[in-house]
This record gives sequence, C-alpha cells and structure tokens, in this order.
Amino acid sequence: MRMNRPILAATVAALVIISGCQKDDSEKQAAPSYPPPQVSVISTKTESLPITNDLPGRIAATRISEVRPRATGIVIERVFEQGSHVNAGDVLYRIDPAPFQVLVESAEGTLRRAKAVQLQAKQAADRQEQLKKSGVATGQTYDDAIAQLAQADADVAIAEAGLATAQLNLQYTNVTAPITGRIGRALITEGALVSANGSENLATIQQLDPVYADFTQSATDLIRLRKALQDGALAGDRNEAKVNLVMDDGSAYPHAGKLLFSEAAVDETTGQVTLRGEFPNPDGDLLPGMYVRVIIEQGVEKDAIAVPTQAVQRDTSGNAQVYVVKDDKTAELRTVSAGHVLGDQWIIRSGLKAGEKIIVEGFQKVRPGAPVEPADWKPADAQPAGAKPADAKPAADQAGTDGAAAKPAEEAKPAEQAK
Repeated sequence: MRMNRPILAATVAALVIISGCQKDDSEKQAAPSYPPPQVSVISTKTESLPITNDLPGRIAATRISEVRPRATGIVIERVFEQGSHVNAGDVLYRIDPAPFQVLVESAEGTLRRAKAVQLQAKQAADRQEQLKKSGVATGQTYDDAIAQLAQADADVAIAEAGLATAQLNLQYTNVTAPITGRIGRALITEGALVSANGSENLATIQQLDPVYADFTQSATDLIRLRKALQDGALAGDRNEAKVNLVMDDGSAYPHAGKLLFSEAAVDETTGQVTLRGEFPNPDGDLLPGMYVRVIIEQGVEKDAIAVPTQAVQRDTSGNAQVYVVKDDKTAELRTVSAGHVLGDQWIIRSGLKAGEKIIVEGFQKVRPGAPVEPADWKPADAQPAGAKPADAKPAADQAGTDGAAAKPAEEAKPAEQAK
C-alpha cells in the first residue's frame, strides 16, 4: 500500500490536468464570434463649392452729422425727442429770434431808403436826358445824373443783400437736421448760449439704413485668393462677392449685403486688410459699434471634395484624419489636409479622391485594419446627440417591466380558477 501512494497521486494529478484542458477547450468552443460592426459611409465626389470666409467686423453708420449752430444766441426750445428718427430739414432747436428779427426790420428800412434814392436819381436822369435833347442841359450835367442813378442802383443791391443776410440769420435760429437718420441724446439744454463760430455739438445724427460693416482679412489670405482667381483654380469675381452677416448671438441676419471695396493698404501692426460691406437695415437691428461676423464668398473652388464635419478626427498633433473603407471592407485611418468649413462640411484639400467611402458614423467602434459592414449614411436618419433608440432599454428595466406585466397575469389565473 505504501508503494502505491505515489502512483495514486500522479494519477489524480493527471486526471485534474486532463479535465482542465477539456474545460478550456469547451470554453473556447462556446465563445461567440461577433459580426463586423456596422458603419454609415458616404461616397466622395468632386463638385464646385464656394470659398467662404468667416471674418470679424463692426457696424458703422453710413453718414454721421454733428448738429452745430449757425447763429449766435440763447437756446429757448429743444424740439426733437432724443433717440428718435428725424428727417432732413426737421427743426431740432430754436434760438431766440428777437435780435435777428430786429436786424431784418432794419435791413428792410435800409432797402426802402435805397429804393427811394434810386427813384429820385432815375427821375433826375430822365429829366436831364430830355433837357439834353432840347439843347438846354449840358453834357456834364447829364453824365452826373447817370452816375448818381448807377450809384443808387448799387445801393439798392447792397441793401437787398443786407436784407437777405438778415433773413438768413433769422432762419438759422431754427437749427434743422442736416441729414435723415436717428438722433442721439441732446448735448445742451434750454438756456444755453451757443455761438455760430464756436465748436459746440448740439446733437449727433446717424444714418442707419443702410449701414456699413467694416471687417478685416489677413493680407496673406487675400493675396492667395487673388492669385488663385488669376490662375483659374477658383472661379468668380471678388468685386461681386456675396456678403452675409451672423449676429453676436449666432443668428443669421436676414438681409444680404454687397462688398463695396477693400483698402489699398495693409495695417502695419496686424497685417490685416480692411474691407467694407453695405447692408440694408430696415428694422434698425444693426447699430454702430455692434460686433458681427461677416460671411463673405470670395470665389468658387473647382473639383472640391467635402465630407461631413463629424467624419473628421484629430490626432494628438492636430492632424485631420478620416476612416476610409477599402474594397475588402476593412477600415483604413488616413491623414488628410482639411481646408475650411462650409456649413456642416469640411473641404478636403488633399488625401482623398472621388469614389472613396468615408465612415461618418460608427467609427468609435472601428480600429484600423478591422473589417466593417458599411451602409449608406442618411442624415435624416441620424439621431440627435445623446438620444437613445426606443428599443435600447437597459436589461434591468426590461426585466422589471416584463416581471411587472407577468405578475398580475399570474395572479389572475388563481382568481379565475376560484370562480
């Protein structure tokens, strides 16, 4: 019996090893094989796409006028309502007209006296002309009468000019709006003394329909676009560029504008070129100094390839990458050169060609070289971020629901049997 104990121990160990190997083989045989993950793809194609740039800008009034007095006196009334819309010629302030009315009356009296002297001189000249024809008056007397008439005519002209000046100064006591627009706050009050030769600014009027949008663009980008237009890589005319606005809150401004011009000089400190667009502002939504983003279309890129923005990834170095489904239905992670964003698409400058399949959805469960099951991507079928399918309930919730539904049914059976 003692000699058989080692043999017995070895036999037991061998049986344990054999059973373990059989268990491993059965587990390997029971392990399920998962099918390739399903992904949504698009087929790339070349098309003509607009070259748009999103540039920062500020709103500016098309016309700005400072209201200044043209007569010296005391302001007796402010007529306009601050912040309201005024038309050219509307009375804004009234200056005390009494001194100017007196000057007008004095000028009228001077004119009447000059006309009386003119009438007397004319009558004398007529008499001297008759006497000269009769041979009674000398030529010198006649010449003197004609000279006095000419002097009287000049005095009348001077008096008329003096009256016109006095009337004009009286008219200037009504300070009117030089342009149509929105007037700001009143910078003086009633009782203030203003001077025609002073620098007082009574108020400021700004024309806000239309308005300007001044925005800047890198001189490098502008030169590159112009060179591309000249070389034929881009189509279009920069002088007919389409311009749109995006408000500070991200909403699109409903009225399109037009590009007026670009500066002929580059800012030395920033290297930017200033451009100006004009936009209608019928509702007064755009105010001077407001920050906006200007979307300007500066050409059309020929044979461009665009992919949805969600298909583009970035590596740790910031390089753009996309998953490409090869002919053998395996995924390839490819580095591409991404240009600018157009709506919800990236313009790919290089790295892709027409007819390739790009993974748009499902690349989170894909690794390079792994097989995939591609299907056409339909944006309308894409669910919002964070949304869950209706049938994707947690297993615990489904079990709880099914149990809750089955329990009353099981309890109903004894009740029916009891009846």
